[in-house]
Amino acid sequence: MNHFVGRTIGIAALSANMLIGASAFAQDEQLVARAKAEGRILWYTAQIVDQLARPTAQAFEKKYGIRVEYVRADSSVIALRIANEAKAGRNVADVFDGSSTVPYLKKEGLVAQWVPPSASRLPDRYVDKEKYWVAINEFVFTPAFNSTLIKANEAPVIWTDFLNPQWKGKLVWSSLPIASAAPGFIGMMISELGEDKAIDFLKRLNAQQPVGLKTSTRQVLDQVISGEYPLAIHSFNHQSVISAAKGAPSVWQPLSPALAVMTVASVTKAAPHPNAARLFVEFLVSKEGQELLRDNDYIPVDPEVPPRNADLRPNGKNFRAIYMTPEEIEIGMTKWTGIYNDIFR
Repeated sequence: MNHFVGRTIGIAALSANMLIGASAFAQDEQLVARAKAEGRILWYTAQIVDQLARPTAQAFEKKYGIRVEYVRADSSVIALRIANEAKAGRNVADVFDGSSTVPYLKKEGLVAQWVPPSASRLPDRYVDKEKYWVAINEFVFTPAFNSTLIKANEAPVIWTDFLNPQWKGKLVWSSLPIASAAPGFIGMMISELGEDKAIDFLKRLNAQQPVGLKTSTRQVLDQVISGEYPLAIHSFNHQSVISAAKGAPSVWQPLSPALAVMTVASVTKAAPHPNAARLFVEFLVSKEGQELLRDNDYIPVDPEVPPRNADLRPNGKNFRAIYMTPEEIEIGMTKWTGIYNDIFR
């Protein structure tokens, strides 16, 4: 290529990028101005208040001067609440999140079809193809054990190790119909092995007499920490790290595959404060927001913001995960719960 022509093209490309950047900056400034004029948002969140909801709200308020009110509930409760409020003509929530909240609300027409422009830098699996949600963090489920009851070199290192007779009557998991509990584990195994081989494995696992508790997965880990059970089959790996940092005998085990699900955030279609809502979601996926997640021991979705304990995030090599979207979980949950009831009850 002629040197002068190449230089001209390079200058033109640089100028174009500068114009695009200036345009995006102007749009951001306009969004910030409109959001500040609205002054507040109401956030329905499934995140733990002390670990993430409160610090996030405080950071956003400090940055923009926009008040954040939040209501904490489980994903299914949030979905039902937003739907019931819409039916009553009371659309009060601006933003919501959860790992299984959005599919039902999409069907009800209650979700804005929008994701923040900055989501384009994230891997495809973290952004809804239909643009109704963007992931803000991921949860990875692995076994967890009590380190005073099980030595590190004794813990299972592959899933078939759970079939060893030494674990009979010593395994525990949650039996709730959610991805963080036994049905999610079943879905992961079907995805990995195919249904026939997965069913065979699950029947052999049932012979080990795992205890199914009708409690949250966090409460299952608490039972392991207290010594009620030595080994949880399916547990949040980041929660083991958080508990261990406080002195608890809690260790997670990186078995492959693990199940990885996402907390995703969306703006409600009838948000009373739509600009502030969009700015808040933009904040959640920004580098600043992702670093806030990291600093509170969550697993960010930004590839450039590793978790504080980098081992928590599957690397696809020695620690591999099967990722499931909220829609995939919704489609599979009834079947997985049915399989659990057929085999383990």
